[in-house]
Amino acid sequence: MIENIKLENNLQIVFEKIPSVRSVCFGIWVKNGSRNESAKVNGISHFIEHMLFKGTEKLSARDIADKMDAVGGQLNAFTSKEYTCYYARVLDTHFDVAIDVLTDMFLNSKFDNDEINKERNVIMEEINMYEDTPEDLAHDLIHQCVWRDDSLGFPVLGTKESISTFNHDIFVNYFNRNYYPENTVLAVAGNFDRDKILEKLSDIFKDYGRKNPYQKKKFKTAYTQGIITKVKDIEQVHMIAAFPGVGMGSEDSYKMAVLNTIFGGGMSSRLFQAVREESGLAYSVYSFNSSFADGGLLSIYAGLNKNQAPELIDKIINEIKKLNTNKITEEDLAKTKEQLKSNYVLSLESTTSRMNAIGRGQLMLNKVLTPEEVIEKIDKVSIADLYELTEKTFDFDQMSICAVGNVDGLDFQEMIQNAK
Repeated sequence: MIENIKLENNLQIVFEKIPSVRSVCFGIWVKNGSRNESAKVNGISHFIEHMLFKGTEKLSARDIADKMDAVGGQLNAFTSKEYTCYYARVLDTHFDVAIDVLTDMFLNSKFDNDEINKERNVIMEEINMYEDTPEDLAHDLIHQCVWRDDSLGFPVLGTKESISTFNHDIFVNYFNRNYYPENTVLAVAGNFDRDKILEKLSDIFKDYGRKNPYQKKKFKTAYTQGIITKVKDIEQVHMIAAFPGVGMGSEDSYKMAVLNTIFGGGMSSRLFQAVREESGLAYSVYSFNSSFADGGLLSIYAGLNKNQAPELIDKIINEIKKLNTNKITEEDLAKTKEQLKSNYVLSLESTTSRMNAIGRGQLMLNKVLTPEEVIEKIDKVSIADLYELTEKTFDFDQMSICAVGNVDGLDFQEMIQNAK
């Protein structure tokens, strides 16, 4: 059973009691990521995530690690464009330890300048790693391309120039202006004493986020068609083609999941079969949907030989056109639904995945769907829905391209015009 409680300070707590397990996962979700930043402080949300592990008034970084290792717990965090999550997973008998350590990190981090300088070097190397991973770099660049006038296009890691300026005062000011009860959700999934945990969390967070009045941020995201390339002396060209997709919580979300799976979401998909199995144009090729609060992308990735770029673009566009000529059958639809439902249910078989599901849902959509509700939404998708969505999504005049590699001499806009 999933339960949502709003405290007097507007902080939300979402519980999912699972008595059949012996673990519990506790997450602190904040609706703050790289899209909340300005260019001047791009990367600070991700940097804060790192700094919360670097010591509090009571605990050093070593103390934090030792306390969690002593109970065999897992402690981690991640930052995206729209949110940050800090979480701990432990045996149910050690839940108090997890709460004490994670909340101390979250509420009392020191943001010590010496630690900031050391961690800055770590993040610089993380940026270098992305630069040396052309597939990851292509994913970042396509966002910069289509959301060029919006902070949604900012890289989560920031830039070397921006993160080189951060210090204690900048961190404290940003934290106080972006971490509030109103944009924070505490998520707990597993085996726990609900009343005891509610009382403890209510007391710990009673003074949270009151240094500045809460100001809800508003965004206006607009997709802009474009072509972006980055020259790298590597063997392959890593290419992403993108179309406007659907936003998180959209009525079309589950339709898009089905359409994407049929088109390019796996080895049996039409795109994989046509590009790799039938034509041998790429080793890796797939499509994927990226959803954000007010927009999204349907993207197609391929790693290929430079000389095969025109043929690949032609093949991608032809496979999109074939969605209307080589009709989707009821058998295709039934198989895809079973694939999606199986993947979804199997993904929930841990307290960490359940905590992620309820925390993200409550934070981003202000609601949590049960597994039964998700399955029902998948089952409701019809072939007519898919053709309606295909018509809305695949506008070749809105097709954007990002390519990383030896791309000199490649005119992707011309390739699109020739193929369509």
